[in-house]
Amino acid sequence: MAKDVIISTSGLNCYGGRVLTSGIDLTQFQKNPLLLWMHRRSFERDAMPIGRIDNLRIDGDRLIGTPVFDQNDEFAKKIESKWENGFLRMASAGLSIVEISNAPEYLLQGQTRATIVRSRLEEVSIVDMGGNDDALQLYDRSGKMLKLAAGVDNPVLPLLSLEKDSEGTDPRNVENQTNQNPKKMNEEILKLLGLPDSATEQEAVGALRLLKENAEKGETLRLAGITAVVDAAIAEKRITADKKEHFVNLGKTAGLDALRETLSLMHPVSKPTEVIRQKDAPRADEPKTYAKLSEVPAKQVEALRMEKPQEYERLYKAEYGIEIPKK
Repeated sequence: MAKDVIISTSGLNCYGGRVLTSGIDLTQFQKNPLLLWMHRRSFERDAMPIGRIDNLRIDGDRLIGTPVFDQNDEFAKKIESKWENGFLRMASAGLSIVEISNAPEYLLQGQTRATIVRSRLEEVSIVDMGGNDDALQLYDRSGKMLKLAAGVDNPVLPLLSLEKDSEGTDPRNVENQTNQNPKKMNEEILKLLGLPDSATEQEAVGALRLLKENAEKGETLRLAGITAVVDAAIAEKRITADKKEHFVNLGKTAGLDALRETLSLMHPVSKPTEVIRQKDAPRADEPKTYAKLSEVPAKQVEALRMEKPQEYERLYKAEYGIEIPKK
């Protein structure tokens, strides 16, 4: 059975950069889904594709595909054997860089190179050792393979500047980005708590404690309401007592309104004697039988005379004691 492989993710690679999976253009590659060995191109001596990639897709943050090896190529079959038996386990994406960015929103903790936000998938290779857990080979816009090394600058994919911003914050430090303006953050927290900017830490803690207590009270009331609805359903014999916990949990998950609606659709359990009594009772949709004509609603008399003349004659005689006069 063919095995899928992770071709690329947006994680950091050994070069200190990363490639956004969402920015990888697959259009050209899907027209000719090359599978190579160690990124060796056909212009190199004795280097030919060893297969293709099927079922190429993006799953969350992962670019995934299925290697299919050329069965008419002896070298490709050797690589397939090592792949299927677990001696080779990694594939590498050959990507052509389209756009890079060093904007803070694209940087991760420890990142040293700019982020490749847009790229084009050129080829996929089976490799012996990858650049990281999701191996990577990069090409510039002319198709030339990039030679990158950790800590060594490259004009196509430069190292990030070590200069700090105006507030002394390293743009690569995500933790500092989050806390780079504690004053502004504190102002926003106070605003959400309904406190003035001049509020003390003690006042803020008190407001948070009150919110927590109110939330707990609200949850207690909510649970009490759910339990009351379930208890009522048990009393009405819509459900049995052993199902109480199940329906309480349903109310917690779906909400009180949804619980009420669900329980309302369940009919109360009837005793056998009640069922017999109901069978003996006249059905609501059965036609009503009248003893005499005066019992028939005035609006129905004419319809009765036209549609059921024999019944009309019977009721007429019962009312007046004589047959209907013949014209």
